[in-house]
Amino acid sequence: MEKILNYLESSRESFLTQLYELLRIPSVSALPEHSSDIRKAVEWVAARLSRLGFEAKVYETSGHPLVFAQWTKNPDKPTVLFYGHVDVQPVDPVEEWQSPPFEPTVRDGNLYCRGASDDKGQLYTHIAAVEAWLATSGSLPVNVKFLIESEEEIGSPSLPAWIREHRELLTADVVVISDTAQFAPDYPSLCTGLRGIASFEIEVRTAEADLHSGSFGGAVPNAIQVLTRIISQLHDASGRVNIPGFYDDVLEPSDEEKDSWKLLPFNEHEFVKSAGVKATWGEPDRTIFERIWTRPTLEIVGIAGGYQGKGHKGIVPARALAKGSARLVPKQDPSHVLRVIGNRLRELAPSYADVEFRCGHGTPAVSIPTNSAWVRAARSALEKGFGKSPVFIREGGSISIVTTFVRDLQLPCLLLGFGLPDDRIHSPNEKFSLRDFERGMRTSAILLNEITSHRTGT
Repeated sequence: MEKILNYLESSRESFLTQLYELLRIPSVSALPEHSSDIRKAVEWVAARLSRLGFEAKVYETSGHPLVFAQWTKNPDKPTVLFYGHVDVQPVDPVEEWQSPPFEPTVRDGNLYCRGASDDKGQLYTHIAAVEAWLATSGSLPVNVKFLIESEEEIGSPSLPAWIREHRELLTADVVVISDTAQFAPDYPSLCTGLRGIASFEIEVRTAEADLHSGSFGGAVPNAIQVLTRIISQLHDASGRVNIPGFYDDVLEPSDEEKDSWKLLPFNEHEFVKSAGVKATWGEPDRTIFERIWTRPTLEIVGIAGGYQGKGHKGIVPARALAKGSARLVPKQDPSHVLRVIGNRLRELAPSYADVEFRCGHGTPAVSIPTNSAWVRAARSALEKGFGKSPVFIREGGSISIVTTFVRDLQLPCLLLGFGLPDDRIHSPNEKFSLRDFERGMRTSAILLNEITSHRTGT
C-alpha cells in the first residue's frame, strides 16, 4: 500500500486541479437553464474514467443523463460499486457567498465551492483512489464499478427506472457511498442507518364556502380550529406519538451501536443553540441520538387555511389543510404507518366536518448490520486512513437510492461520509476540508485492499 499512498500524496495538487474543473461546472439539476451543464458534468466524469481504463458510457434517462463505468478484470475477486452524484443545489442567495459559488477557493484549509462536499469532492476521493492503484500497480485489487447520476438533488426521479432496465450492470458484492458526513471533526464515521419517510395530507371542510364571521361566527364550526384540535391530539404531552400501532415493529439499535454513541462528543446546550430553539422535545426516556436516529417521528410540516393576505378579513374558514410526514426506523412499513395514521384521524374527526386523509410517498428505513465482512473492512480502512478508530452513527434523514440498493437489489451498502456537519452543503459557502479530502482518498484506496482481505463472508 505504501507506493499507492505515496502516489496519492505526491499527486494531491493534480487531483485538486481535476476536482476544480468538475466544480466549475454549474450542474444545478433543479434549474432547467443548467441542463447543458448537467450533461457537461456527466460527460466530464465519463471521460475521466475512460482515461483511467474504465469502460464508461453516458446513458440517457427520462430526465438528466448518468454515467456508468466499470473495470472488471478480476473474475475471482469481489466487485465494489461506487455511487455518487454530480448535480448540485442552487446557489441562492448568491450575495451571501464570500467567493463566487462556482469558483473553487481555498481558505483556512477548506475548499469553498458549490458541490465541494455534496457530492463532487467526496465522489472524487474514489476516482483518485482507483487512479492511484492503476498508476502504481497497473491493476485494481477488486472489480470496480461507478454509477454516477445527476438528479440526486431533485429526488432521483429517473434513476429507479434506469436501474430496473439495467439491473445486470449493477451486479456487485457491496455498494460504497460517500454522501454523508463524519459525526464531528476527527471522528471518522460509519453510518449504519437511515430513517425512512411517509408523507401525507389532512384536509378539513366544514362548509361549502367561507362564511361571514359577523353573521355566522360562534354558530358554525371553523375548519382551522377543527384541524388544529385534531393534529394536537397526535402526540401526548411528553412528545410520544399518540397513534395506536404507530410503534409496531420498531427495531432497537444494537448494543454495539449504543456503546459507540456513548463515546461521541455531545453537548445538549450546544445542540439547542445550533438548532435555534429554547429546549429539546420528544420522548423523555430516550437520548437525543435515539430520538433523531432510531425513533420514528411525526411532524406537521405545513398548514394552510383561511385568509392569508394583508390586513384582516372577517370570515369563518371553510377549509384547512395540513401536510405531514413520519420519519420511519428499521422494520417499519410505510403503508402500515400511513394506515394507522389514517385510522387515528378518522377516530378524531367530528361528525360535523369532512376530514380527508391523503397518502403521499413512502420510503422504508435502512439498517446496515454492524457485524458483516464489509463493515469490518470499512472500519479497518477508516482507521488506517484517518489514523483513528471510527465510530458508528446514523442519519435522521433518508437517501432513497440506499433503500433501492438494500431492499430491491439486495446489495449491502457502506456509507462512508468524509464531510463535516458544518459543511453548509445546501447553503451559501459550502466547503470541504482539504485534510478530509486527503484522508478520504487514503481511506478509499485502502478500502479496495481491505475488502479483499476481509472477505470471509457476510
